[in-house]
Amino acid sequence: MVNQAQPASFEEWMSEVPDAIRNSPVWKSIAYQKALYLYDLVWEDCAILMKDVRGEAVVMQIIRSAGSISANMEEGYGRGLGRDYVRILRIALGEARETQGWYFRGRRPLPAEVVKHRIALANEVIALLVTAIDQLRGRG
Repeated sequence: MVNQAQPASFEEWMSEVPDAIRNSPVWKSIAYQKALYLYDLVWEDCAILMKDVRGEAVVMQIIRSAGSISANMEEGYGRGLGRDYVRILRIALGEARETQGWYFRGRRPLPAEVVKHRIALANEVIALLVTAIDQLRGRG
């Protein structure tokens, strides 16, 4: 799917998402869409990280944290949009921050432009989650 030198744009990636995912109510959240996109990019980046024994530890953490962002949103949405959803979104927020941190820690074998893009994308997910949490709490 993704070539490291030329990652698929978000728009290109969106065209590959199956209708079963796109028709889900949680898909309406741009934070969810971006979190799924980030996970696919992390998946591809792990191939580079795995080439170095030191990167193996990063892979175990970054793939887990990146996957947990959207997984928590799915779980939370399935429980309804009340206080529990806000709590689970806060967990997703923590996972997004962790993913961003793992990109910084694992940056050495990755191309600089890839790291910059992934950290910026994680930051976008973080901002979207903070906004959603604030709106659900009545602050936004």
